[in-house]
Amino acid sequence: MYKTYWGMEFNPFDKTIKESQYYQSEDYSAAIKRLEHLKNIKGIGLFTGLPGTGKTYTMKSFVHSLNPSLYKVIYLQMTTISNSEFYKVLAYGLGLEPCFKKIDNYRQIQERIITLYKDQKVTLVIQIDEAQYLHKSILADLKLLMNFEMDSKDYAILILSGQPVLNSMLSMQIHEALKQRIVINYNFQGLSTQEVKTYITSRMELSGVKQGIFEQNALEAVSGCCNGSIRKLNNLIHKSLMIGCEQKAQRITTEIIMDAQNEIELL
Repeated sequence: MYKTYWGMEFNPFDKTIKESQYYQSEDYSAAIKRLEHLKNIKGIGLFTGLPGTGKTYTMKSFVHSLNPSLYKVIYLQMTTISNSEFYKVLAYGLGLEPCFKKIDNYRQIQERIITLYKDQKVTLVIQIDEAQYLHKSILADLKLLMNFEMDSKDYAILILSGQPVLNSMLSMQIHEALKQRIVINYNFQGLSTQEVKTYITSRMELSGVKQGIFEQNALEAVSGCCNGSIRKLNNLIHKSLMIGCEQKAQRITTEIIMDAQNEIELL
């Protein structure tokens, strides 16, 4: 009902919109440039940021851009798994039957990665999301898995993404060897105030609304409430449009934004 009220063809703040319609923030552009560089040099890349700042979408966009005949991707999201389960996931992802012993799994996984690269010209890309939940034993093993020919070659790409606490974890002495192998590092800053304004305007235009329905002060209030998070921003705008419709408002005001924020905080 609120979409009809505001003259919107669809909800452009919904996470189900087409990838081609996503907003490409400064974070997105900066991270993609680093990922493209990582694609060329291979090795380990670390990408961190607060929840909702666009890490997952950026990683997904990069992976989808890879030529499937040149890159094989293994995506790991459930990072609370055990060390043995981690090796099983990698083995299955590479089309291997997991071995009983860890050392055997390690050996066959490395051999498979090297065979893919040398014989089939295919580079393995291991993408690990929410990596801050990885057990320290898995983090310790990652440096071994990425060590090829006595650390003289890079045959695969490992992308670690997670919340800023991951940086602190990797700064611990026990993970120093892994940290030293990280060749690309980027921390998502979130949307700036100007980006918030541009984001809202572009999303509304995308949905067919050409005239500005958000007061300038309301846009400032949105930026203050979402703290750079695209996810928070989408929820806040969605709720504000609903409240504005219920109140039969002509424009979205600061008061409506604050009402929406209060409702969200009660959830």
